[in-house]
Amino acid sequence: MHWSISFCLSGLVALAAHFSALSAADISWSADGRGGAVAAGQSESVAAGIRILAAGGNAADAAAATILSLAVTDYGLFAIGGEVPVLIYDASSRQVRSLSGIGGAPRDPAAIQWFMEHGIPSRGSMKAAPVPSAVDLVATLLRIYGTISFEQAVAPALVLLDRGQEDWHPRLAVTLRKLVEAERTATGTREERLIAARDRFYRGDVADELEAWYIATGAWLRKSDLAAHVTRVEEPVSVWYRGYRVYKCGPWTQGPVLCQNLKLLEGFDLRGMQHLSADYIHVVTEAMKLGYADRDEYYGDPRFTDVPMTELLSEPYTLARRALIDLKVASLERRPGDPLGMKALKVAFPPENSGDTIPRQDTTTCVVADRWGNVVAATPSCNLLTNTPGPSGVNTGNRVRSLNTSPGHPNQVAAGKRPRITLTPTLVTRDEQPVIAISVAGGDLQDQTTLNVLLNHVEFGMLPQQAVTAPRFSTRHHQDSFDPNPDRSAAFLGRGELNLSSDVSAEVRQRLADRGHRVGTTSGPIASPVMIVIDRKTGMMHAAGDPRAGRHAAALE
Repeated sequence: MHWSISFCLSGLVALAAHFSALSAADISWSADGRGGAVAAGQSESVAAGIRILAAGGNAADAAAATILSLAVTDYGLFAIGGEVPVLIYDASSRQVRSLSGIGGAPRDPAAIQWFMEHGIPSRGSMKAAPVPSAVDLVATLLRIYGTISFEQAVAPALVLLDRGQEDWHPRLAVTLRKLVEAERTATGTREERLIAARDRFYRGDVADELEAWYIATGAWLRKSDLAAHVTRVEEPVSVWYRGYRVYKCGPWTQGPVLCQNLKLLEGFDLRGMQHLSADYIHVVTEAMKLGYADRDEYYGDPRFTDVPMTELLSEPYTLARRALIDLKVASLERRPGDPLGMKALKVAFPPENSGDTIPRQDTTTCVVADRWGNVVAATPSCNLLTNTPGPSGVNTGNRVRSLNTSPGHPNQVAAGKRPRITLTPTLVTRDEQPVIAISVAGGDLQDQTTLNVLLNHVEFGMLPQQAVTAPRFSTRHHQDSFDPNPDRSAAFLGRGELNLSSDVSAEVRQRLADRGHRVGTTSGPIASPVMIVIDRKTGMMHAAGDPRAGRHAAALE
């Protein structure tokens, strides 16, 4: 990655004041420029990232500042004790890497035994808290790919916290300043000082304070869980589609389902079907049903289970599965395949809809590109539900409930195991150069909306301003990733259900219903996407976030 000259904090503050045109009040939902771009959640967090870019920071620096600020501006959708899977394109190596910003389940065998006997709480409980991973993710991102200090990255978030608009703001500000102090007083390289900041959270007095909070609230986590945590830098999953290479995090997320869907759809003339026609929506939906059936059957933390990723993405398996798509009739069955046997079907049966409504809180978004060709896509989240900040101002979510207690299931809970999360950033290259970054909030809808938005650009030439605001569609024909029910068939959401933006014509809706889809409509946004598209010929970066979903974007000229 390009290493710009590290700038001092006072210089950052002065430059931020100078760039008054980049204030949060002036940031809209779309922007174009050649000097760098940020698209994320609330405008003040976008402003934090764009100011870092303006001051000479790279995409990793700006993403770190944006993520830390989102923990304040988008609290409820994200928190500093949450999780942030990341994909990053490093311009110096011309490689994409995945950063697994997700904490594992408690390591205490008694916790796992309790989950197996009593079930994983699904409606909000500190017992379902995974190890907080956002702080280590930010430190790792800065250490490997960034150029600035933790102090510089956290400065915009501290400005927001010092306003004291919530009772936990001063407490979190104290905690973050402890990390800054650890970095300042440490000796050694920038990287070693970043480790010192990180270690105060995971191994020092902050960890002691967190452990006391865990014990007081009945959580299973302990200081040893914090000390054992690490952000793994991994090879992403990728496929080719129409000359583009699409990258996703591994099967500890739902991300590879997008890759499976794209491989299925490459055998159809989507452009010839026309955008949002009945044929187009039908074929894409049927491909998603097949992809999600495999997701529910096979995905899990590959450190604990053998996920047949190579077979799932192979050409013979794709061809066999593609043949299951009936162009005239909607499937109402759950149809996982048999990738090891290279058979189109493992089993087919008509599922019943779950009668259990599992509560959830959404997620936020972050994509960043800099003028040197580095690109970051991140999906920060926390799923707080009933959990509230502790004495440190840190809050954590309920992500352990994205595991389950089904014996032998690839996503069965285990000590230290990463939940198979829905969080799923996307990076796309062409000729080994980054051209698209996407992040979406919306639980199980994330990769469905990513598919909508990506096809809008690749198949129909839409720039982000059009791609993220065009009518969308989604299906509930899959299991609920937030339901830890050991009976996975009882976690199925909506047999044959297809949800359409109300802008889709009544004629198209009727044609889809005639094919057997159980059609519903919504006037609100289907999930919450942000997107950057880079024109490699002109260097222009086009950034946008769906304004109906409260997304914002900014760019430097």
